[in-house]
This record gives sequence, C-alpha cells and structure tokens, in this order.
Amino acid sequence: MKKSVEILGLPIISITEGRELGISKSLLMDAQNGRVSALIIEDEDWYRGVKLLPYESVIAIGDDAITIISSENILKLNEATEYEPLLDANVRVIDTKAITKSGSIQGKVTEIFIDDDGRIAKCEINAEHPDNAGEVKEITADQVSIFGKQVTIIDSKVPEKGTKLVGTEKKTELGKIETKSAEKVEVAPAIEVAAPIVPEPAAESEKKPAETIKHESEPAKSNADTKAAEERHRRFLLGKKAGRRITTDNGIVIVESGADITEEVLQKAKLANKFVELSMNVQ
Repeated sequence: MKKSVEILGLPIISITEGRELGISKSLLMDAQNGRVSALIIEDEDWYRGVKLLPYESVIAIGDDAITIISSENILKLNEATEYEPLLDANVRVIDTKAITKSGSIQGKVTEIFIDDDGRIAKCEINAEHPDNAGEVKEITADQVSIFGKQVTIIDSKVPEKGTKLVGTEKKTELGKIETKSAEKVEVAPAIEVAAPIVPEPAAESEKKPAETIKHESEPAKSNADTKAAEERHRRFLLGKKAGRRITTDNGIVIVESGADITEEVLQKAKLANKFVELSMNVQ
C-alpha cells in the first residue's frame, strides 16, 4: 500500500531498455470504481501532449522509481481514447470536502492510500471544525459512497474516540419533551428520565412510555418537511444539464453528460439509488 505522495514525482524506468521515460506527475482517477486508472507522466516531450501509463502496466512502485516493461506501455492521448472520460471528469479526491450523507462536514481529504492493484484502500481526512481543527482521521474505502469532483460523500459519520452525539431535552409546561440541537458530550452511563407527572394517573395498562409521548406528534411534521425538501430539490435539478454520464451499477445509462435533466431522468436516478450522485454532477 502506498500514499499518493509516495508515487508522485518518481521516475518511470523501463527494465528492458534501461531508460528513464519520464516522471509521474498526477493520478488519473476512476472515481466510480474507486481506483487509480493510470499515471499521468511528464517527459522531455511534455509540450506535445498528455501521456498515460495504465496502472496495470506498472511492475512495481519502489522507494526511488516506478518500473515497467518498456516504453510501449506508455500511451499518447490519441492512443488512449478509453481514458478520455476520466480526463474530462478530472476527479482528484485529494483536497475535496468530506461530507456525510446527513450533511455533516468531516474536513478535507488530504491523502489517499492505494493498494497494489490500484484501488483506493483508505482516505486521510484533516478536520476543519474549530473544536477539533488539525485532527487527522482515516476512513476506509467501503465507508465512501461517492468520490466526487468537489465532495467525497461518506456513508456515515466518523465518530471521535470516546464521544457520541446525543440530543439535549427539556420539558415544557404541558409535559411535552422538546429536543434541542445535538451537542458533543463524553460517553457516560445512560440516565433514566422520569416520566412527566399528570394530574390523574391512568391505569398501569393505559400508561404510555415517555418515548411514545416524545414522538407521537413528530412524524407528520417530519414527513412533511422531508417531502417539501425533496420537492425543492427536484425543482432545482429539473432543466439543468448533467455534468457527467450517470449509470446504474450494472452499466445502464441514466443520463449522458451534457443532457437535460428531466422527470424521467430523476425517476431513473431515484430508482437506481443514484440521486445523490446526479445531484453532485449538474451544470
């Protein structure tokens, strides 16, 4: 496993020709599959255009050089049409914001770790929140939902060691329980909250648990807010153009790059669980 910084800047050496063929300048990412597809290299003829070294052509990445079989492994751009969509997408991963699906910013991706087969194994995230600024966390690739051009979407929040998010509660004069915004507290044993006092206690079989009292009036409001937010998001996307091709997991095209986003496209994206990916790639 190598960090990207341990790959970039290394010379490319042909072991059959005994030649130095250039240096690795950047990584060409296949974001949809979470892997490095090729190395973009720079040589003495750099002014003639981009040259690519497919990652599968790499024999080894050492401390001082990257070895390949021969110069024939290096492709000119006109020989590498299959890589053009990845060059157009230009996803870097590093320097993107790391955000959970629930909308919580975790920080910035500052480094990626790459397995021998080119797959991203994990990401290093530098926290930016004032409470934990400068703290570095690592998340594995299976926690990442989407490697986007500006944002890396994480499936779930990466908790800090020894802490958890809890809601603070207070009782109103009518005995209802309101929940304030979540705050960070040290993990401690759960404290039992007494049930609200009522003037005439009901029979034991008729009493409602405190949790039921807390939430019995919330679902309708929550559902209404969710539907309203979805409708606003749908209206925002309609008429815009897709920034890249979006496909289902089995390769069926939902929308081509540059095509208009219609009701049909939104429905397909929602059914294929690609709505978030579509939302992150609009023009």
